[in-house]
Amino acid sequence: MTQRSFEDKTVVVTGAAGGLGRSLCLHFGAAGARIAALDRDAEGLQILTHDLAAQGCEFHTQTCDVTDAAACAQAMQAVHARWGGIDILVNNAGIAHRSALVATRLEVIRRVMDVNFFGAVHCTHAALTDLRAARGLIITISSVAGFSPLIGRTGYAASKHALHGFFDSLRAELADDGVGVLLVCPSFIDTGIDRAALGGDGRPAGHSRLTTGRQATPDEVAQAILQAAAHGKTLLLFSPTARLAWWLSRCWPTLYTALMRRRLQGEMTAQQQGGD
Repeated sequence: MTQRSFEDKTVVVTGAAGGLGRSLCLHFGAAGARIAALDRDAEGLQILTHDLAAQGCEFHTQTCDVTDAAACAQAMQAVHARWGGIDILVNNAGIAHRSALVATRLEVIRRVMDVNFFGAVHCTHAALTDLRAARGLIITISSVAGFSPLIGRTGYAASKHALHGFFDSLRAELADDGVGVLLVCPSFIDTGIDRAALGGDGRPAGHSRLTTGRQATPDEVAQAILQAAAHGKTLLLFSPTARLAWWLSRCWPTLYTALMRRRLQGEMTAQQQGGD
């Protein structure tokens, strides 16, 4: 298979203002792509603007709430009007939550689904005509929670599982159009998503002690994503933790669940003893 080039391609990245989204913009820009950066965070986009300008790549930034289908359609139309099409869509925008279902308001679950799942659906639907014309690529940032249970994070796991069902099916639909679909499943990345995770009442839950050990940097994950995309991969299990979770959850699900329960109990005990 011919390696995909990003030179002179138009790449749309959602959740672009910080963390992994920012790194993806900079890495795709360094690879010669035109960058359309979308995010709700206007201040963060302004900072990204300076970084992209310093890098010398061509770019466009636009505030966009991915839960608003009309806003997503408008954003994709603006990119098309500027550059004539979209070659690559990166569905990166996402939020997390952390609470047992018994202590979680239903609106928290709905909010997580709206951002993580429907946000990706809105953007993909709006960009699909361009992506088919370009024989392009859809990259969707999922998680270990997309293929295995994640106790105490039912809404988050549901949203990521939904992404897999949707995009694995869409990949089959688009095969004859030459459109690739890459699902990315990191474990823990050193970004703000964990610190901003919603609790059961919709307020920030605080830092999680489940994220033990070294976390990958956004730049490390972004570089791995570009390599996987260039080589036509359909699934990227980034980190040994993600690969171990993949095999354990399939070959020994009872052990996987037991390990998850043990980690969760440790986290809850630490919080009760004066944690965040």
